[in-house]
Parts: sequence; C-alpha cells; structure tokens
Amino acid sequence: MDASALIDLLYVLVFSLAGLALALVPMVLSHLIAPRRTRSFLDKSLQGIECGIDPIGPTWIRYGVVYYLYSLIFVAFSVDILFLLPVATIYNEQKGWLDLAEVLLFIGILSLIIIYAWKKGVFLWERRQTFWTWPGRTPSGP
Repeated sequence: MDASALIDLLYVLVFSLAGLALALVPMVLSHLIAPRRTRSFLDKSLQGIECGIDPIGPTWIRYGVVYYLYSLIFVAFSVDILFLLPVATIYNEQKGWLDLAEVLLFIGILSLIIIYAWKKGVFLWERRQTFWTWPGRTPSGP
C-alpha cells in the first residue's frame, strides 16, 4: 500500500477510536460518579422513583398502542425530513422540472400516509379509565 492509503486507514482508525471513546467514556464516568446507596434505606431499593418522590399508585402502567403508532409515524417523518433537506440543497443548484416532480411525488406519498393514518384513527387520543385508587379516594371507574 502506498502512503496515502495508509494515511486514509489511519484516519478511519482514529475516527473509529474517537467514536468508541465518545460512546464508552460517559458510561464509565456515570458508573464511577453515581452514588452507590441511594435508596437502600427503608427497603426502597426496588421501588420505582418518580423525580425522587415516592410514587403514587402503580408504577407499571400499560400505554395504549396509539402512542406507539404515533411515535413511529413521528420517527418516519423525521427521517423523511432528513432526506428532504439535502435533496432540496442539491435541487436548488439544478433547475429542472423533473427534480421538482420527484420531490412533489415524495411529499405527495407522505401526505397520503398522513391521510391514511388520520382515517385509521391514529391521531385520536381516547382517555382510558383507571381502576386503581389514590390513597384516601374512592374508585372512579365502573
């Protein structure tokens, strides 16, 4: 291998090690800095924590499937926006109707996805009734 290929390989190695360090150093630091015995008194070590306050009611609740669908749609559209920004930059340099038609087709397909999700009721948030009681109150469920 020639010298330029070795330098390129060295760059890849340095960037890989830097990425690995950026991933591992925060985890190691948090392990070293974190307090060891925070909730070991009064047998609360296995209890859920809500902002450092004792929880009220059950700590394990089930989220509706609508929440997951809503979040998946959000992730899909954020990735699509990440695609559209560089495309818009490149298409700004070229003046062509075919490029505009491709972007409009892409946005049209995204619009159809939103309309489909709307028709399926993904964006409707129905309030669920809970059947557990708060301390000192009567149950409000059926």
